[in-house]
Amino acid sequence: MWLRTSCDLIFDITVPTPFIFMLRPRSGAQQWVELEEYRIVPTVPVFEYIDNYGNFCQRLIAPPGVFGIYTAAQVMISDYMDQAPGAPFVEIKNLPNDVLGYLLPSRYCPADHFSQMTTTIAAGKKLGYDQVVAIVEWISATIRFEPNGSDLLVTAIDVNERGWGVCRDLAHLGIAMCRSISIPARIVVGYLYGLKPMDLHAWFEVYVGGRWYLFDATQKEFNGGYVAIGYGRDAADVAIYNQFGPSLQPTSQIISVEKINQPNRIFHAAL
Repeated sequence: MWLRTSCDLIFDITVPTPFIFMLRPRSGAQQWVELEEYRIVPTVPVFEYIDNYGNFCQRLIAPPGVFGIYTAAQVMISDYMDQAPGAPFVEIKNLPNDVLGYLLPSRYCPADHFSQMTTTIAAGKKLGYDQVVAIVEWISATIRFEPNGSDLLVTAIDVNERGWGVCRDLAHLGIAMCRSISIPARIVVGYLYGLKPMDLHAWFEVYVGGRWYLFDATQKEFNGGYVAIGYGRDAADVAIYNQFGPSLQPTSQIISVEKINQPNRIFHAAL
């Protein structure tokens, strides 16, 4: 499946403001980024670096006035997401070094709080993938997905207690529960084809059977259409932008994900 994704952000800047953006998808095992467009209006110097989780990040200082970021990409992804019922739990001693950090509690995923609850929910399941399926089924049945809910960042404990959340919140709860039974889990932000209402999306991945697998408690059907932008321990690591100065929200944010029959070969690639 070929998708064309885009994210346009416009800010009204009052004083020179440092930003860090995370808006460029990267090619990997599950997706191939063929073409990209990244425009900044007005043009300012941009410095790109790769963070501790392998994400492409762009640093810049936005000048006062109307400031716009316009990004797009053509990405090839699988029509279906990989599933692996019975994929085994990987013992901690055998985990790759770069996976170990995803076992630890983090700011929004206090995993140590959920050990007893998760053990009960996953009781009787084969260790590994099947436990995660039980966790996701429980979240889907118990926690109400509110796509237009509050943007306030809360912990997985808060989400569990109030019984509802946005996509990021349900991902945090799934991550905390998986880590509580020693299954590495990480958050992913990006795009989802067919998401309603259309917006940026968050889901999570777990490490079982020697690789990462995608899970999303917000969706009733497990289809393809996911394009990842950033990976991290929780939402603190994967914000699409961080600004340092007066508090700002975009005056305009337009997200689009379209299916295309074949790549547009004249699509302008630039950064």
